[in-house]
Amino acid sequence: MTEPMKLRLIFVSETDTWNETPLYQAIVQRLRNLNIAGATVQTGVLGSGHHMRVHHRGLFGVSDDRTVSIVAVDDEAETSRRTARASRQGCRKASFCF
Repeated sequence: MTEPMKLRLIFVSETDTWNETPLYQAIVQRLRNLNIAGATVQTGVLGSGHHMRVHHRGLFGVSDDRTVSIVAVDDEAETSRRTARASRQGCRKASFCF
């Protein structure tokens, strides 16, 4: 990777789904189908959201509201083209029009 790269950071809930598939898994599959250079899914250990409630692992290490982050990287020019195309198509949050 010698060309300039862009990083896209996507946050979803661990319990979110898309057509009965975990949303984070569906997003990574879509990114893979689009030939994005790379994507990694990470779960949050501890965090605080806009409602000021602390999210953490609960009893036995299980949480029902844990945040999952997806880090996707691709070359800058291709990312700009995809973003412009998604904007023209009127894509919204949780859409797969990247």
